[in-house]
Amino acid sequence: MNSVQEAQRMNPLSGKTIRWRFVDDPIGGSYEHSFNEDGSVTWRITEGQYKGATATEKSYAGVKVNDRTWAVSYLGAAGHTLTVVLNLDDGRAVGFASNDKSWYALSGTFEVFN
Repeated sequence: MNSVQEAQRMNPLSGKTIRWRFVDDPIGGSYEHSFNEDGSVTWRITEGQYKGATATEKSYAGVKVNDRTWAVSYLGAAGHTLTVVLNLDDGRAVGFASNDKSWYALSGTFEVFN
């Protein structure tokens, strides 16, 4: 097992689905992200103008900040990057979304399923 696989195995988000809503998201709506055990992430827009859009990205990283806070990030095949810090105590999320033309600071809430 390589170091990336070992990190994913130890990642408590692996195998989980997270639904989050950002209050200042330029697209609007809510999103689900399934953090797959193979290290990939599948996202789906569940509300708003782009409802139903989905894709699976090759990899994500989850980094433990402390026992109750995680930072999660991935680069999508279309060039979009999402980096989010999740506070497991109060369900708050803060992060950044960007591509080659734009950058957004985000804040909102999340729920963990599975």
